[in-house]
Amino acid sequence: MGKRQSKLDKQRNEIDQLQEERLQELSRIAEMTKEEARERLLEAVEQETRQDMARRIRETEEALKEEAHERARDIVATTIQRIASDQVSEMAVSVVPLPSDEMKGRIIGRAGRNIRAFEQATGVDVIVDDTPEAVTLSSFDPVRREVARRAMTHLVQDGRIHPARIEKLVEDAQKEVDRVIREEGEKAAYDAGVPGLHTEIVKLLGRLAFRTSFGQNQLSHAVECAHIAAMLASELGADVAVSKAGALLHDLGKAVDHEVEGTHAQIGAEIARRYGVGPKVVNCIASHHHEVEQEFVEAIIVEAADAISGARPGARRESLEAYVKRIRALEDVANSFEGVQESYALQAGREVRIIVRPEEIDDLASMRLARDIARKIEETMQYPGQIKVTIIRETRSVDYAK
Repeated sequence: MGKRQSKLDKQRNEIDQLQEERLQELSRIAEMTKEEARERLLEAVEQETRQDMARRIRETEEALKEEAHERARDIVATTIQRIASDQVSEMAVSVVPLPSDEMKGRIIGRAGRNIRAFEQATGVDVIVDDTPEAVTLSSFDPVRREVARRAMTHLVQDGRIHPARIEKLVEDAQKEVDRVIREEGEKAAYDAGVPGLHTEIVKLLGRLAFRTSFGQNQLSHAVECAHIAAMLASELGADVAVSKAGALLHDLGKAVDHEVEGTHAQIGAEIARRYGVGPKVVNCIASHHHEVEQEFVEAIIVEAADAISGARPGARRESLEAYVKRIRALEDVANSFEGVQESYALQAGREVRIIVRPEEIDDLASMRLARDIARKIEETMQYPGQIKVTIIRETRSVDYAK
């Protein structure tokens, strides 16, 4: 029994010795110790694990982005369907029809005294040309032009055209327009569900009824934006009241931007602040064109509502001449930057694709160029909705088999 145990012990010692020699030989071949090999193995496992984690994170992010995109698209589509309104509002006209061309002479008066009196009383230019049975009223101020249109219509209907009568009818037309402005402002605030606005803000809101942008009536646009913002805020869990108020008042500055220095967003925000509108709503007004930082989610909702209202199919229209001019201006802005080879405006001016010279513009510079061009478009052009800027950088290597 003792001999067998000693034999087993001897064999175990030999096995341990062989195991040790094998480890030493492996260390010599691998040129690393057992601890170093363990570290190397752990590093490899850790690296593989990190790669697997990174891959899973990317897959999760892509899935979340896709889900968020689908969710956002559903919200916007539902909102547009619920707000479906008239495609294009009527533009404020500046042409007054006449019963006959004989009336043009009476409007002008002896030595032009009647037309001078009318222009002085209204502050608009009266254009009497070869247009049959019509005169044109021209003014940068839409409210002033509306007063002149109503006064001229009453004069033509009355038939008694002389300086004293002109002053009386212009005064009556001014009172009539002031009443319409107040009523339109109150109606817009009621339709949008934004109570408690200051009287002066309501009046300025009513002035937008006589202003259009690309054929879209500005007051109708403001009310539509309020409805869209309320729906978006409700879907996203944001403050519905702030979103509605910010959307309704976001273009408030356009009522007086021809009289006051500054952009309409800055002017509107200052007016709203002056008449006691809350800071969240003021930020919505001031930041809807990114002139200041958007501090609240409601400001982002207002910007989105403004874009949806202006960019939805049929919301706005423009003449062929203005359209061609805008498209050309868009390409000219892109071509003005160094390194640009060609640029093309696509999708009715909703996107501009820019091909750059690869030897002058690298990948990093391409991203910076897209941002710079987008900023210049925002600063120098007026357009409905938004414009996508795409930079294309292509490198080609050519050789010939001979």
